[in-house]
Amino acid sequence: MREQVLVAVEGMCDVRFEPVRAVLQEQLRSGAELGASLHVDVDGEAVVDVWGGFRDTSRTVPWTADTLTNVWSTTKAVTSLAALVLVERGLLDVDAPVSAYWPEFAANGKEDVRVRHILSHTSGVSGWEQPCTLEDVYRTRSAAARLATQAPWWEPGTASGYHGMNFGHLVGELVLRTTGQSLTSFVASELAGPLGADFQIGARPADWDRIADLVPPAVDPHAFDEIDPASTMYKTLTSPGASAEVANTAGWRRAEIGAANGHGTAAGIARLLSVVSRGGTAGGVDLLSPQTIDLVFEEQAHGTDLVIGLPMRWGIGFALPEARTFPYIPDGRVCFWGGWGGSVIVMDLDRRLTLAYTMNRMGGGVVGSERTEAYVRAVYDVLAGT
Repeated sequence: MREQVLVAVEGMCDVRFEPVRAVLQEQLRSGAELGASLHVDVDGEAVVDVWGGFRDTSRTVPWTADTLTNVWSTTKAVTSLAALVLVERGLLDVDAPVSAYWPEFAANGKEDVRVRHILSHTSGVSGWEQPCTLEDVYRTRSAAARLATQAPWWEPGTASGYHGMNFGHLVGELVLRTTGQSLTSFVASELAGPLGADFQIGARPADWDRIADLVPPAVDPHAFDEIDPASTMYKTLTSPGASAEVANTAGWRRAEIGAANGHGTAAGIARLLSVVSRGGTAGGVDLLSPQTIDLVFEEQAHGTDLVIGLPMRWGIGFALPEARTFPYIPDGRVCFWGGWGGSVIVMDLDRRLTLAYTMNRMGGGVVGSERTEAYVRAVYDVLAGT
């Protein structure tokens, strides 16, 4: 049993949203949460911007407003935003073949793979053929080139198979081919910079002193024993296999992994993705039109994901509500995604709401955690007046 301690929650919270702050306070008090930040924006107004706890397991370094942490697959939401901005600028067409921008990608039967297939995890290329190591993944350009030569693992467009580690390599290559910029550079100069958002792909060494190392969940040593080695799930999750501790290493932080090594604050992530929730404009910066945002809600796949193994709905760039897997995400014009261990970003266009959560103690769920659900439910309970 974790030791229960009194930990202050800092920041600001609209009195109406006090129940949300109280949930974070309780998670910190119980020890379920070590350190975390939570940000809720409604129509451009921050109604919750709170944080608390500690950056370290010895509880000596407090979590502060500018504490960064690796957010795993919440990174994909920012990578998808980058792709949508290119669509808005006329540099990328979701219905065009990937090979129109990246000719080498047509190899091995992928000539009909469309940009939307990559953005909806339906391309058939959800991982690297073995052998593949983390060091291979760190070499961004050569890792992307390897993906271009592979044959798809299932017929593109017929099902989703979560592109766990390689999503950013695929989208990043499209960013490079259409702009001449790396994904890391594009996010910094075209998204985070103009919006004043504290987020980056990888992490600049100058910022390492404000990163909270991740605390991994308990791992079942037999987790892969029941998975067929020939399955898409097994091949994706083991190409390469990586422990959570890798996120705390220099090699990981220096790399460009647009699927998994974004570092940010909850406020920074919310500021970026509020562009979607608020109809394309945030902080006086126009990035998307309503027509481009409508693409997000064009359902591309709905069924059991070949990698996640759960019912999923994918639009273009983001997950869409699916009550069997995410009972706490409401129906409507809502899109979202989260990271291993619990971090999450929710964009609710019906309510012009953006919710982001980051933490350092990882939960054990495949998608989200009990804490993720508690915070999201608390926000929607307030909005519903319950």
